[in-house]
Amino acid sequence: MAEQSSTKDEAKTPFTIITGFLGAGKTTLINYILTEQRDKRICVIENEFGEINIDEKLVSANMASKEDLIQMDNGCACCSIRGDLVRTLGGLVEKRQQFDAVMLETTGLADPAPIIATLKSNQWIDDNFAIDAVVCLASAKHVKAHLEEQKPDGAVNEAVQQVAFSDKILLNKVDLVTPDELTAIRKDIRKINHFAEVIECERSRVDLKKIIGINSFDIEKCIDLDPVLFKKTEGSEEPTSGKVHDLSMVSSCGISVEGFLDVPKFNIFMAELLQTRAADLYRSKGVLSFAGQGDQKFVFQGVHEQIDFGPAQTQWQKGERRVSKIVFIGRNLDRKFLTEKIESCLVPGATE
Repeated sequence: MAEQSSTKDEAKTPFTIITGFLGAGKTTLINYILTEQRDKRICVIENEFGEINIDEKLVSANMASKEDLIQMDNGCACCSIRGDLVRTLGGLVEKRQQFDAVMLETTGLADPAPIIATLKSNQWIDDNFAIDAVVCLASAKHVKAHLEEQKPDGAVNEAVQQVAFSDKILLNKVDLVTPDELTAIRKDIRKINHFAEVIECERSRVDLKKIIGINSFDIEKCIDLDPVLFKKTEGSEEPTSGKVHDLSMVSSCGISVEGFLDVPKFNIFMAELLQTRAADLYRSKGVLSFAGQGDQKFVFQGVHEQIDFGPAQTQWQKGERRVSKIVFIGRNLDRKFLTEKIESCLVPGATE
């Protein structure tokens, strides 16, 4: 059982956990929150699963101050870096009054249960931060497949855990499914979590009053879901959810290439990749430098076969190295093949 905090919740800094499977729209939601409201100053903790941090570039342009963005990019918050999360929040204690709220954007592979257990089991953290809500984004197009994915014996299905432990579920990208499909998806979600409000949305746009400052977190509900939530493993000070988080089949492949990419070649490569590997490619994203586009940076974010591509909010600066960074997250990724394909898209000798 979690220790009882000695500080009343109203004196604590609200803490929101933003969860959801890869590509559900978490970063888009964070950007929406940062651009749509100016009344609250929010500190964002960014947890990136991957060798190259792309999400930081997508979020930081909308921060009021660089100090408002904290990056933890060396692993999954529900696994090896829970100690880092505690240290990160510990470092915020003295200046937490500068913020109206703190948001943790978890990696899409994070199980929220051990994150909750870590936050509630640390007396120092629990005395200063109150979990306001666990908000889960679910892609209407792909959540059914993720919820039904078969895992090895004893391994947790992260998508199921994310839905089960949430206080609010944003059923995102509803424009990509039919009304009948949407009805079926809502029924599937209700089987897992019949307490949380399900809010339908597109492009992660939602009434912010429904997800910020709502004080809807219930620790007793979490314990009912996972009775051993606060049980500590032998030889460890950190609690465990009692379930195995399996990443053996999932990997992240980060590729950096310097120079200028050929637009047609890159488009053909991505089209062929998505046509043949869409099911295994959970997430793809990148910041790109193209020949013939001047100083304009380009970004793309993909979920399975669907890609959003367009100009970035920032330009390549004078003297800045033109390094395109691309991350693929999925099953059975062939790093050598992907690297060679991307390198073949470079334009020899191009200078702009």
